[in-house]
Amino acid sequence: MHKPSVAELRPVVHPEGVKDRRSGEHWAGRLYMREISLRMDRHLVNTRVTPNQLTYLMTVAGVLAAPALLVPGIGGAVLGVVAVQLYLLLDCVDGELARWKQQYSLGGVYLDRVGAYLCDAAVLVGFGLRAADLWGEGRVDWLWAFLGTLAALGAVLIKAETDLVGVARHQSGLPPVKEAASEPRSSGMALARKAAAALKFHRLILGIEASLLILVLAVLDQIRGDLFFSRLGVAVLAGIALVQTLLHLVSILASSRLK
Repeated sequence: MHKPSVAELRPVVHPEGVKDRRSGEHWAGRLYMREISLRMDRHLVNTRVTPNQLTYLMTVAGVLAAPALLVPGIGGAVLGVVAVQLYLLLDCVDGELARWKQQYSLGGVYLDRVGAYLCDAAVLVGFGLRAADLWGEGRVDWLWAFLGTLAALGAVLIKAETDLVGVARHQSGLPPVKEAASEPRSSGMALARKAAAALKFHRLILGIEASLLILVLAVLDQIRGDLFFSRLGVAVLAGIALVQTLLHLVSILASSRLK
């Protein structure tokens, strides 16, 4: 059976616009993961593996980031990054396989969103539990676990706020929202939105960015000899999640997405 080359796969699984989607493509996908996934696609397109099966596996990989981060020291942080990178790889491959095999389903879209919710939440909950020092010799400080869970809740709510725009429009009989409608109607709000987008601090509560931050903080903790930097990171991410949840809601209400 003919195994397609990368050159044959690319125009089918990476149609024009896929890498340019403003909110649908992660920078890591554009930078390197789409090239890695193409090479994995070659070995899967002639098998009985389905896109939905890969989406299930993707979700498991993302969720495994939480227990991985509970491993003490830098090793746990590395395992967390590996789990999230595997999640990202499978997130690319499932859609690419669906395009090649023409196996599309609403269930696949739904499962993909569930996987994204769970991965982000798992990383932040795992980070909080890591900062709580479950395996340390002293008393477990559950404050950090609470803050990690709070950050996870914020990350999930932000995604839900975005997705619920589509739900509200569908239930009102309106077509899907266009990208231009995301711009706030108020000039002041539009300027604030552009400033926030330029700083990109909100991306720190996404699973991929958070896992990389956790690794950096784990290295700093190793040098210092305690969990100071991890705990500082958990507090910062919880604050970002709370602020961004509110700002994102205000941004949606101030835009034309619900008009």
